[in-house]
Amino acid sequence: MASLSLNSLSVQPPSHPRKLVDTLSSTHSGGLKPIVVCGNPPTFVSAPGRRIVAVGDLHGDLAKARCALELAGVLSSDGQDSWVGGETVLVQLGDILDRGEDEIAILSLLKSLDVQAKATGGAVFQVNGNHETMNVEGDFRYVDYGAYDECTDFLQYLDDCDYNWEEAFVGWVGVSERWKEDRKLSERYWGPWDLVKRQKGVIARSILLRPGGPLASELARHAVVLKVDDWVFCHGGLLPHHGKNMLPYANVSLSIISFDLFHDFYCYTTHTVDGYAAVAYGMEKMNREVSNWMRGLSGSDDSPEIPFIAIRGYDSVVWSRLYSRDTAELEDYQVDQIQSILEETLQAVGAKAMVVGHTPQTTGVNCKYNCSIWRIDVGMSSGVLNSRPEVLEIRESNARVVRSKRDPVSELQ
Repeated sequence: MASLSLNSLSVQPPSHPRKLVDTLSSTHSGGLKPIVVCGNPPTFVSAPGRRIVAVGDLHGDLAKARCALELAGVLSSDGQDSWVGGETVLVQLGDILDRGEDEIAILSLLKSLDVQAKATGGAVFQVNGNHETMNVEGDFRYVDYGAYDECTDFLQYLDDCDYNWEEAFVGWVGVSERWKEDRKLSERYWGPWDLVKRQKGVIARSILLRPGGPLASELARHAVVLKVDDWVFCHGGLLPHHGKNMLPYANVSLSIISFDLFHDFYCYTTHTVDGYAAVAYGMEKMNREVSNWMRGLSGSDDSPEIPFIAIRGYDSVVWSRLYSRDTAELEDYQVDQIQSILEETLQAVGAKAMVVGHTPQTTGVNCKYNCSIWRIDVGMSSGVLNSRPEVLEIRESNARVVRSKRDPVSELQ
């Protein structure tokens, strides 16, 4: 039985490649150039000629996740969890954790698909959302009871695999449903000991997700903002002060995005700042700092330094809702202001458009601001809106929404 002591469990966290430039090649490339990945975690990806599909928030719902991946044309429909996307590049936009009970199973499925995709010239990328960063911080407010049980079961399975992380993590999706059924059959025996069981699940989750824990270290492999060709993917939204490189100039005119608590709106102002400009923060540096924090490598061992600009505050990359608001609720000058901010951000990072999740769109996947922003969180999880899955497909810089295999594909661009 796996130990649930925070200090006694010895689990080797996943290793991280040291290369900042990686080439994903395959004998099945079909004449396409190899995918080139820069940054650790991945920040810039060159995927010439590839079809790109983006999937929004999944929130622990394995059934809906599989449905969305089948809809995207990358997952087999025979129940074998096989990659059928060929050279496709899949990007998942975070918030796999919370509100559902199959979180680790979904992460395991995506990892398995990534391994398979690389063998055929494709790739799978994930970006972390606010619920991933919340859990690494120890904020378990939105954890489903069943997710605690999954953490306990997964630690037992890890023990069965002799603490071989890669084997256990990739293999978990194939056994998790059987373990869940066995667990539910035995639940009637817990009775008055349910509190003990819940405490056991909280300890298991803390072991896995604390900074430096094995699951937190696995999440650390993923960026909070990713640029694939000329498309930017992030969970909440990239703003001007997130995206540029550090510029060592004094008296720089600096654009600041601030949150007005009284008017519930972002204000766009200009200031002059001495020294290094905060506007010149840098995507790669931001990804690296979040990754190091998740791996427990920043700050002291007892209190890892939290990368505030990326994961804290209403204008952080994982929390921002600036581009996801219903424009019908805004004044014309506010719409113009947001569009100006978006254009400045895209110009700063050399991108054509941005794809975000985080805010459920009750009308389905849609684009705004001359289709410079695509909002793809449809609240598909049964723990959110339980809506019909939808995905975004990008081919040769043109995007369309795939709503259902039974319905016509909706062309939006």
